[in-house]
Amino acid sequence: MHIQRERHQARRATLNQRLQPGLLIYPTARVQCRNYDNDFPFRYDSSFYYLTGFYEPEAVLVMQLGAEPQAILFCQPKNESREIWEGFLYGPEAACEVFGMDNAFAVDQLDSKLLELMAGNQRVYFPTGFDAQWDARVLSLACKAANRARGGVDTPIEFIDVRAAIDELRLFKDESEIGLMREAGRISSEAHIRAMQTARPGQFEYEVEAELLYHFMKQGSRSPAYGSIVASGANATCLHYSENNRRMQAGELLLIDAGCELHGYAADITRTFPVSGKFSGPQKDIYELVLAAMNASFEQVKPGTPRIAYHDASVRTLTQGLIDLKILSGTVDGLIEQEAYKQFYMHGTGHWLGLDVHDAGRYKINGEPRPLEAGMMLTVEPGLYFRPLLADSPASYVEVPAHFMHIGVRIEDDLLVTPTGHENLTALTPKTVAEIEATMAR
Repeated sequence: MHIQRERHQARRATLNQRLQPGLLIYPTARVQCRNYDNDFPFRYDSSFYYLTGFYEPEAVLVMQLGAEPQAILFCQPKNESREIWEGFLYGPEAACEVFGMDNAFAVDQLDSKLLELMAGNQRVYFPTGFDAQWDARVLSLACKAANRARGGVDTPIEFIDVRAAIDELRLFKDESEIGLMREAGRISSEAHIRAMQTARPGQFEYEVEAELLYHFMKQGSRSPAYGSIVASGANATCLHYSENNRRMQAGELLLIDAGCELHGYAADITRTFPVSGKFSGPQKDIYELVLAAMNASFEQVKPGTPRIAYHDASVRTLTQGLIDLKILSGTVDGLIEQEAYKQFYMHGTGHWLGLDVHDAGRYKINGEPRPLEAGMMLTVEPGLYFRPLLADSPASYVEVPAHFMHIGVRIEDDLLVTPTGHENLTALTPKTVAEIEATMAR
């Protein structure tokens, strides 16, 4: 794993500065059963990892906040017999040394130590409402601490959700995070190129998915950042299609939304290309319209611009294009006010990106779209999707011209906001019609 104890120590110090004195309790994710005695591969809680760098299950971070801060890790103890079956464990002693904690204990001592630490703390920071069992456990311990406390000793009376404070830290990436995300973008871009060069009519979607996963792991990523979408034909009009089991046909488009996870950090790329290697006329019309929307959005990704501006740029470009293609009729402003574009473009143009593919951080401040700032990482992903009308479709929806039916196009890149504009971390991935067709020809 990518352990940088000094960076995690610095993050804890910054969090301590931003919070009032109190006790912080933050558990990692639970191990989840897959079936019978087999678990899903463990993935740590992102905020827990952000503050600790610790990646083993059954661990809890406790921080005494204030003038004399202290970080305490509770983790699994060394157990040679268990390690024969399940692998290496750091144990509390090594955890202190490797991860820069002030103290560490076996996780089975957590409740008794928390009772001691709660005495003298009126305020407890905790990811409240996230896990009902943990909520009940912390509240029960607080009640026990109050019952045991001697007169004049403070015990918890205020419980504060700490996630917003941590999310605000996570929103701004440091140089180490940016470096990892550049590398994740490179690996993922190369995987998309591999998919373009190997996809052929007659293959199943999962065969293309296998090429992506092979390249991710070959380059050092241990998993995708999310379930890969490999959607051919009409499947491309389903936003979160996940079956990936259809046989691809000549003349269809293939939409791939996939990115690797590297040391916890996600890449998120979408490309749409013709299975046969050449775009048809209608496919090219829609593709180039979506690409124009992406380019219009790119112009809005810079410091000081409201985050919503790049979505608005995509909406305006797509709406004008739908008029030009005689799919919608009316004025751009009128159609946007009516939200007519939502028949074909029903999602936002992007999201924060980081340890989670839909990463932490507020999109609005005091009810207003927050301005972009250097260090933020986001996706830009306009799209158009043409499906038959449903029985309960709004009366304002229009019939899709036959030559556009079942076409789904989305294009997505990962952008870092820089002091002067932005950097495209996934620019290596072919994107224009000419680039895609040339890549597939090779």
